Amino acid sequence: MDNADNTRDVILSVKNVGRDFKIGDGSVVHALKGINADIEKGKLTILRGRSGSGKTTLINIMGALDKPTTGGVYFDGDDITELSEAKRDDLRRYQMAFVFQSVALMSGMTAYENVEFGLRLAGYPYKQRDKRVREVLENVGLSKRMHHRPPEMSGGEQQRVAIARAIAHEPKIIFADEPTAELDTATGLHVVKLFKELVARDKMTIIMTTHDPSMVEIADKVYTLEDGEIVE
Repeated sequence: MDNADNTRDVILSVKNVGRDFKIGDGSVVHALKGINADIEKGKLTILRGRSGSGKTTLINIMGALDKPTTGGVYFDGDDITELSEAKRDDLRRYQMAFVFQSVALMSGMTAYENVEFGLRLAGYPYKQRDKRVREVLENVGLSKRMHHRPPEMSGGEQQRVAIARAIAHEPKIIFADEPTAELDTATGLHVVKLFKELVARDKMTIIMTTHDPSMVEIADKVYTLEDGEIVE
């Protein structure tokens, strides 16, 4: 593939991003230093690194949850670091989705209700919600569990509900921060293989952080972080 095709396929670019944090004694921690990365459409990209390497800071900046100290992040060609907070909120609500280590499901709601609630927040058309909820729960293998609540489900099933909720409003990009950290290895691999299936079948773009080397082989692209820098 030539450079022009690569440019066309890039949905998100990180350009020279640095992130500094001031700590209690007034000194500065350089959490990220001169990060450059391109995320291609329809691919599973993994940000790999040990705890403290900067991967969560980077994914938060990519997902407009935080702003860099230096550099810029470009989503569909637009510099999202320059957007107002209201426009960043809209960007996250309508065009992005997030899957976290703690699944953050409503424990009193069924799987169906958790996904439907996410669609309501995203402004998804009312008449299409029921069909879409059933469709995404079937896509993640939970059509027979849709009326169960999170406490009645395994950790892997709960994470699949969280993934269904994330993909339901058809975002352009999904950010998953350590989604397998609280799962055993076999269940974690199942979740990552589900991400891979979503990429292959629905051409979704997924960025995932992990410290688990067993997950890396499944990715289309891997960026390894050490001490706030990308290394080969």
